[in-house]
Amino acid sequence: MTAVAVFDLDGTLVDTPRGIVETFTAAFAAMGLDAPRPEAVRATIGLPLERAFGSLMEVAPDSEQAAEGVRRYQALFREIVLPRAPELLFPGVADGLAGLQARGVVLTVATSKFQASAEALLTAAGIRDRFRVVVGADRVTHPKPHPESGELILRELDTPAGSAVMVGDTTHDLLMARACGMRSIGVTYGVHAEAELLTAEPTWLAHTFDEVLDHITAVPVGD
Repeated sequence: MTAVAVFDLDGTLVDTPRGIVETFTAAFAAMGLDAPRPEAVRATIGLPLERAFGSLMEVAPDSEQAAEGVRRYQALFREIVLPRAPELLFPGVADGLAGLQARGVVLTVATSKFQASAEALLTAAGIRDRFRVVVGADRVTHPKPHPESGELILRELDTPAGSAVMVGDTTHDLLMARACGMRSIGVTYGVHAEAELLTAEPTWLAHTFDEVLDHITAVPVGD
């Protein structure tokens, strides 16, 4: 059985993509700007917020315009998404995480959300206490798909990459896992479609969270 499971957050544990689109739309409205198309917003999910706003606004990620977008987004996310967090957990997540923890799997999160937002969402969803380590985008210099987030988790847990698996719904997650030397599980119920996930060569695909659990528990440590 896998020793460490590293989970993405949005689109993997919590069904937040629709709420994310609503929050981006509200943030643009608050700035007096036309909202981007929903599909354009969805294409940025999995990227750090400053890069998402930079792309959608066609400005530099470190510009003041992008920074204002991030500030607006974070405030509105607390109003729009957090109150709905418990009902947004994907089927099987709450019980599945509890079962993995009971079997000794160390649970962690590597997310493109800022640390405070990730902590708030996990807490609102009622699952924060399941995770030993949470790494947000602002805890690293280079967020996903760069390997730094995964490497930080492995280092903090003193765990070899061969004993860990990354679970995520975007190629950013799977590419990070490859760069770290981890196995990976691409979930098809999130943001990226199966064909796109396959371009990042995941170790496995899972169509439900129950299938995720099967992969995590079936593989011997370091096998």
